[in-house]
Amino acid sequence: MKSIQEIRQEYIDLINSDIEGNRAGAFALKANMERSPMYFRDRFCSQNVHIPRMYSEEMIEQFKEIVRRTYGIFEKVIKEYLNCADYRELFPFSKDLEELILIPNGYDSVLPIARFDIFYHEDTGRFHFCEINTDGTSGMNEDRLQDEFILDNPAHQEMRRRYRFRTMELFDSWVQKFLDLYKTYEGHVAKPNVAVVDFLDKGTLREFQEFARHFQRAGVDAEVCDIRDLRFENGHLISPTGHVIDAVYRRAVTTDIMEHKDEIGAFIQAIRENACFIAGSLCTQIVHHKYIFHILHLPRTRQFLTQEEQDFIDEHVPRTMPFDDRFISMEEVLKNKDHFILKPDDSYGSSGVHAGVEHTQEEWDAIVREAYGKEFICQDYVPQFATQNIDFAFGDGQWHSYINMAGLFVYNGEFAGVFARTAEGSGIIASHRNERTQATYIVSDF
Repeated sequence: MKSIQEIRQEYIDLINSDIEGNRAGAFALKANMERSPMYFRDRFCSQNVHIPRMYSEEMIEQFKEIVRRTYGIFEKVIKEYLNCADYRELFPFSKDLEELILIPNGYDSVLPIARFDIFYHEDTGRFHFCEINTDGTSGMNEDRLQDEFILDNPAHQEMRRRYRFRTMELFDSWVQKFLDLYKTYEGHVAKPNVAVVDFLDKGTLREFQEFARHFQRAGVDAEVCDIRDLRFENGHLISPTGHVIDAVYRRAVTTDIMEHKDEIGAFIQAIRENACFIAGSLCTQIVHHKYIFHILHLPRTRQFLTQEEQDFIDEHVPRTMPFDDRFISMEEVLKNKDHFILKPDDSYGSSGVHAGVEHTQEEWDAIVREAYGKEFICQDYVPQFATQNIDFAFGDGQWHSYINMAGLFVYNGEFAGVFARTAEGSGIIASHRNERTQATYIVSDF
């Protein structure tokens, strides 16, 4: 079989040979997106580029190995936190959050679902981690819909005649993992009522609804609930429709839970009393918080890791530290702007993230001085893998270099698929500014 690089070049050649036909296809695709869940609350929640993300079977095997190693490390870190008070002191969690984290979840997993975002160099197989997402992990519906809409892409249709394109199913596979874990919960029932729970004004509602449909197809009742509308009565968590909730798929991120804990007393009480199965429990915050990369490099963590695991971290986890005078001087970051990236220590959606390469020195000086000594982390900037792509529907219809990110979906320790994101230029991929998503495929010969 040809290399992925050669197959991508075939795409480019096909598009260049019929620019206007592909432009028309892209606008037909956009029109279909406007009539779909991709167009939500009067805006596109996901925009795309013309060439999808493609991986070989060998690349997928590497992703499986990355997930296996990383998940093994994270399991050790979470269990060390739960068991050792001195290790807990290294984390910046409030006492209220620590108390909730330490409540036993009652089932056989400390990390049911996650997405490991990596910068993956397709030409060499080298990679570095960008960040870790746990319970708020999203993108499944975008991946599914991008595969549907790419039917309007004439270059893709020709490529499908030449090669086999296989998608990675992300809904039924999670539902099955969820239900398998539920069976390890002591209070499980034969046919649970499932609630997909979040702050619905912040969450990806259409994705929640799609998961609810797949739970129902698996033979269990499911509903989407705003976490603020739950009730706690007679030892049970109750949905807004009055049903006892046996199992929760938690999509509300821990940051939002703690900021609004006075509004969600029923959910907090359910955690405290272990009143129902909750995937995931708040112990997932241990690896979701952006401090985790700093924690991984500490001598205290290396004490319980194998030499292989330590080498894995040294090679693939960027040097990360709280952005204050205990760990790095302001002057070093000011003088070396292209070497660093600053991130709020517990945000999501790329909010407040600044890479020095994206700013003038004057802009960087202001950003650094404002962030220093506050709740930010400083991280070594990792150069990213870029490929040529073209955006007819949302961009200028010209070829540009796009940086790529691979989000590896992880369902109870196993690789499940990829959420592919890209952005023109260099720096960061920001959901609120420059992000594009791509349909993702495993490509092989027939």
